[in-house]
Amino acid sequence: MSSLLGPAEIRDLADLLGLQPTKKLGQNFVIDANTVRRIVKSAGVTAGETVVEVGPGLGSLTLGLLEAGASVVAVEIDKRLAQQLPITVSQLQPDASLTVITEDALKVTELPDAPTVLVANLPYNVSVPVLLHFLERFPSIERGLVMVQAEVGERVAAGPGSKVYGAPSVKAAWYGEFSTAGKVSRQVFWPVPNVDSILVRFERRAQPGTEGERLATFELVDAAFQQRRKMLRQALSHVLGDSAAASAQLEAAGIAPTARGEELTVAEYLRVARGGRGILL
Repeated sequence: MSSLLGPAEIRDLADLLGLQPTKKLGQNFVIDANTVRRIVKSAGVTAGETVVEVGPGLGSLTLGLLEAGASVVAVEIDKRLAQQLPITVSQLQPDASLTVITEDALKVTELPDAPTVLVANLPYNVSVPVLLHFLERFPSIERGLVMVQAEVGERVAAGPGSKVYGAPSVKAAWYGEFSTAGKVSRQVFWPVPNVDSILVRFERRAQPGTEGERLATFELVDAAFQQRRKMLRQALSHVLGDSAAASAQLEAAGIAPTARGEELTVAEYLRVARGGRGILL
């Protein structure tokens, strides 16, 4: 018997639980074992590592991670799924190491075992907030691979000057290096989603500033991209006082006041934030 789930097993589990996948919770379950193994391999998961998985659902990816010899901490908001997951794992991989936390991923503030890897098929409606929350709250996470809506993943991994570069791109770059790692067919999901999916890989690096500087930088980033067609002296005016003050602070940071938000790296946004707080580089 396979240690992973296939389409028939997924549907049997859903019937057992009386489960109808909901858009509200972003539930699209992976039903293809080859895709699961591809994700685990792309994430570089090895035996003995502790992996945190967000939104394990019926356990497709969970079982793939456990098959690789990892210990898994799974965060699941749906109580029915959270209760069933240990049962499914005990039947297919009885010696596996699994901890289930029944909680909203955006409200999780503690994790057991200090996981070093994040691997997840993230619910599409909250994928970026969940990713940023886990990077902010859990510094033990060194790297990861997440599956998200293609449009969102491309935005997160984008660099300055790209048409899809935006606030998620800059905020993600605060924590590390992000890159796309291949598309995923719609046909490997049940139900089949009406959007394309993509894998996004990341490696954490040392944060460039303090927590206070992060908050100040992210405030500037949000302001810049809320009015992305405006010059920064205008877009940042309400955060930095007025247009003249914004121009002075931008110039002090070596940034042209006529630049636009999509042109700046995270390091440049940090320079602007520091300029307003008398913090020397």
